[in-house]
Amino acid sequence: MDRVEGTTSDEAAAAAADGEEAPLKAPAPDKEAPARDEERNRRRRRWGRRTTLALLLALFLPLLTAETALYINYQGDPAQGTHTRNRDALWLGHAWVDGRKKDADVTALARRLQGTGIRDLYVHSGPLEHDGTLPRSVYPKARWFIDAVHEKIPGVRVQAFLGDVLATEGPDGMRLANADTRAAVVRSARQVLDTGYDGIHLDLEPLHSGDRDYLTLLDALRRETRSRDALLSVASHQIDPLPALHSVAGTFTDHPKWWSQEFFGQVARRVDQIAVMSYDTAQPLESTYGGYVAQQTSLALEVTPPSTDLLMGLPFYWESNFDHWGHAETVPAAVRGVRLGLSRTDADRSRFGVALYIDFAATEADWRAYKEDWVR
Repeated sequence: MDRVEGTTSDEAAAAAADGEEAPLKAPAPDKEAPARDEERNRRRRRWGRRTTLALLLALFLPLLTAETALYINYQGDPAQGTHTRNRDALWLGHAWVDGRKKDADVTALARRLQGTGIRDLYVHSGPLEHDGTLPRSVYPKARWFIDAVHEKIPGVRVQAFLGDVLATEGPDGMRLANADTRAAVVRSARQVLDTGYDGIHLDLEPLHSGDRDYLTLLDALRRETRSRDALLSVASHQIDPLPALHSVAGTFTDHPKWWSQEFFGQVARRVDQIAVMSYDTAQPLESTYGGYVAQQTSLALEVTPPSTDLLMGLPFYWESNFDHWGHAETVPAAVRGVRLGLSRTDADRSRFGVALYIDFAATEADWRAYKEDWVR
């Protein structure tokens, strides 16, 4: 019988006699094992840190690059003469047509607008019902307001600001794919024009890029307004700051947010005025917000026909949340961005202005910045 390593010959013999294997002697402890385990743990931690850093760079480096580009876009001096063309607009709240405002308020509004470039008032006269209809009861003092403005602010036009939530990102809302609904919107437009409004200002949100039913609705509305020598204007979403960004956003969220530049041009060619809602941008700094507005202005100018008034929205309100940082989205930053974009793309364009959102939230500082930086 072979010798079992680690036992004596007598122990092996005794184990064999009992029919059992001889016990093995415990191996000597591996004094290097703890060091090897610690080295493996260190390698795992290094790998984890490097992976985390790589992911953070993949996520934030494009964002940092984009923000840097917007900051650079905010630099430079606007061209001389890039000021009001007297085609500006002001969004007004519902109080002007539901009975809360009085003659003294219109007088004060006339004083406020004196010496500005405001030519159009978009007064909230809805909202539309989801089926496209508009109860007359929601704007009982419209005729009074229209007459008062025409008397006290000659040359200023009053448009019916109509809107609704679209069922594009939820179950409830207006469905433009329904032909009966679109026909009802046209009848509602006819109804308010019969009241005496100078035009229709349509704001339907969220409106996804490429919506053919919306374009069909605009064609029908344009036939109606032209037959009455009235205006058709719309509030528009922002344009893709990067090509096809609305498609990327739509893939990962239910809210594409932006329009393609092509779709913006299709809308602009169907209306008399298009006002870009160039606020609620989530930009964290005045410089990057202003650079974003400059970019939006250039993108819009490139595809808006000379026969259409292009207006860039100014944030006449204060909020502080992820979509709208009040310290960043200021009127001075927006006006400077508008002037830079206008300077670089079409400095002499006559059918151009800004639209102020909204009267009841505006501060004296907002009005002062508009007058000093844009109207002067």
